[in-house]
Amino acid sequence: VQLQASGGGLVQAGGRLTLSCTGSGQTFRTYAIGWYRQASGKEREFLGAIIKGGGSTFYPDSVKGRFTISRDNAKNTAYLQINNLEPEDTAVYYCAADPKLHTLVAVSTSVQYWGQGTQVTVSS
Repeated sequence: VQLQASGGGLVQAGGRLTLSCTGSGQTFRTYAIGWYRQASGKEREFLGAIIKGGGSTFYPDSVKGRFTISRDNAKNTAYLQINNLEPEDTAVYYCAADPKLHTLVAVSTSVQYWGQGTQVTVSS
């Protein structure tokens, strides 16, 4: 499955942004989707993941409360909503797909598919 993240841009601190991850083909619904970000000079950070059916999500403690992941398999799209944006949220945001949720959570090198990122810049 090919993935494309979109929806990034320049936003003011305190605002809200929803990023989209659109997949190609009929198999999108068979993959769990994870969201990540990478700020300049830092390692890639796991933000959360959603199972293939969309009924369950997983977030690391570091982002609980401000980040919400959802998906619409009919549209082959997953979403990442970020509330109360902070300048520290400035990064390139990526989505990824893998049949196994734990592979996404572990940010494993064996994650099957990565999308191209979308830049989010938060101004203070």
